[in-house]
Amino acid sequence: MPTTMPETDLYQVLGVAKTATQDEIKKAYRKLTRKYHPDVNPDNPSAEAKFKEVQNAFDILSDAEKRKQYDTFGRTMPGGGFPGGGGFPGGGQTFNWGQGGPGGTVDFESVLGDLFGGGGPGRGASGRSRRGRAGQDVQLEVDIPFRIAVEGGSYELQFERAGQPERLMVKIPAGVDTGSVVRLGGQGEPGVGGGPPGDLLVKMNVAPDPVFRRDGQNLLIDLPLTIAEAVLGTKIEVPTIHEGLVTLTIPPGTSSGAKLRLRGKGVPDRQSGQRGDQHVVVKIVVPKKIDEAAEKALKQFDSLTSVNPRSGW
Repeated sequence: MPTTMPETDLYQVLGVAKTATQDEIKKAYRKLTRKYHPDVNPDNPSAEAKFKEVQNAFDILSDAEKRKQYDTFGRTMPGGGFPGGGGFPGGGQTFNWGQGGPGGTVDFESVLGDLFGGGGPGRGASGRSRRGRAGQDVQLEVDIPFRIAVEGGSYELQFERAGQPERLMVKIPAGVDTGSVVRLGGQGEPGVGGGPPGDLLVKMNVAPDPVFRRDGQNLLIDLPLTIAEAVLGTKIEVPTIHEGLVTLTIPPGTSSGAKLRLRGKGVPDRQSGQRGDQHVVVKIVVPKKIDEAAEKALKQFDSLTSVNPRSGW
């Protein structure tokens, strides 16, 4: 008598509960195909067998009608038919999904070829190779906070993949700028016929910051000073993007528009990690109104100095 092979629960193959949503099934499928794909596991028959088992489970559980039939009848379909028409090999006989039909073992690749309109055994849609067709890349454009773009960090993406809303927490590398593209391998559309999933291409738009501006690998901030601070000099705490407040010495006689440099406090280079500088741009703030005493003091100050700022004209 022929030996009866033990049934493998398709939900267990994908590692999901029987109440799993289609979104959960797709996520489990993408994860497992990346793990067991033949390109990742060359010359590994065990991984290839697992890859085919995962593909078979997904083909059935991702289709609402097939899944309903499976939940009702298990792996043995009455009459050998396949839900939705067409039927598996072994017409007119009882067929166990994932096992051989009467008289031998079913070639899984032939089954996949039938499902996807293939031209023969071992072929997928339109006669493609048995590894199927890679999934489409998904392109996404997102706005990210300025400080995450400079320092890097985790950021949640919200997008649509395979017709389903998705949330994905990704790590943004330090130093990205508007126009930078981060590629997330295997996070695109699912492959067809066992093919690998596509990639997710995330194009960055960096939001402006109320304090910092960017010039290549350098950062710039404006530093408002009073007339007295600019003339006499002072020490002021200024913000940096990764070290908090640092003390900056303002030399006496600093003019508006002068740039004071803080070395190594800029944007890290994406390859070397070396930081640019931070430039502090002085902006002398002149009061719109002053009282009589202040006006008298300014006139006296002006009479005591011999500086003519327009002497070069």
